[in-house]
Amino acid sequence: MKSKSQITKKQTQKEYKNKPETLENQNEIYDLEERTALFAERARTFCLKLPRNPVNAEYIPQLIRAASSPGANYIEANESIGDKDFKMKIKTCRRKSKESAYWLRLVITDGSTEQEHERAYLRQEAKGIYTHIYSNSEEERIIIKKSQITKSKSQKRKQKENKKLLLEIKY
Repeated sequence: MKSKSQITKKQTQKEYKNKPETLENQNEIYDLEERTALFAERARTFCLKLPRNPVNAEYIPQLIRAASSPGANYIEANESIGDKDFKMKIKTCRRKSKESAYWLRLVITDGSTEQEHERAYLRQEAKGIYTHIYSNSEEERIIIKKSQITKSKSQKRKQKENKKLLLEIKY
């Protein structure tokens, strides 16, 4: 059974280096941390091949920051201190995935088929990461709510026990 952070992938990146892949046709399993890391690496490589001009001089740093952020924030979310921290990091992952797609749309390529295919793949992957993080965070939210209910019940139980102890000490 697949865990909630696993996804599928059809071909290796070597086979489709210059062609956009579709998320629907993927079947090799790897987790979301790996997927976001590969996305960041591939976006970095794409940026290195982009033409240098005043516009890209502004867009490329934004794209690199946005493309590497979902992976870092997903790792931090998994290592979060509490529920609020987890939710905030997941929201940041989603926001940065969307931002990556935006900067990919704006960068200026040299017009070659190779760069246009790579841009299309990266935009699709950014949207796929957003969708995957969003669906996982809904599952996580349910788990968190259940744990909060359990915590509140156990806290109430402890409060009652403490009150009993205080009453026993007074009398």
